[in-house]
Amino acid sequence: MKIDEILPMIDGESIKMGDIKKIAKKIKVNHELALELWSTGKYYPRLLSVLIMDKNYLDQKYIDKIVEDMKSHETDQSNQISEWLLANQLTKNKKNIKLLESWQKSSEPILQRLFWYYQGRLRWTGKIHENTSELMDYLEDNMEKADPVVQWAMNLCAGWIGVFEEEYRSRCIDLGEKTGLYKGDMVSKGCTPSFLPEFIEIEVAKRKK
Repeated sequence: MKIDEILPMIDGESIKMGDIKKIAKKIKVNHELALELWSTGKYYPRLLSVLIMDKNYLDQKYIDKIVEDMKSHETDQSNQISEWLLANQLTKNKKNIKLLESWQKSSEPILQRLFWYYQGRLRWTGKIHENTSELMDYLEDNMEKADPVVQWAMNLCAGWIGVFEEEYRSRCIDLGEKTGLYKGDMVSKGCTPSFLPEFIEIEVAKRKK
């Protein structure tokens, strides 16, 4: 498929994420096309771009360019692009995982967010790492004052640590009480509150059924 064929298919205000994934499945890996789609500067083409790019071309310089470009998007859009980049590219080989693991103290909030999102993702997929003690120390010292973009992912990571690593559960609950993050926030029906004491209690109970 060529870019002139693709753009009309993803030109609109309410394109379904599933439709973008179907197009990506047909294309498979096409890094040259991914670059063309990214260069449009538009949200949906960039989502498709991160699905079909070649993970082997990713390095810190390439990622820095992507991050700089993502700053032109609203926060929700930037978060969605970065999460697809994480799930579909950054976690797919050891070289890219090593990059991910180096971003804890990055000067770019987007990269910090990806670090913490990845750490949380590891735990909810059952892959507990030996760095939890270090992560907890850092969370307790830094989460309350972190950039809101990063803070959400740090809170998510703390939540999954509290659910899956019982020895740290009380510390995660105390962290939520101390910071008060997301306390009292309204959530959609069927969704779990992000306030750590509630999140941990609900998710632990689910796993005891």
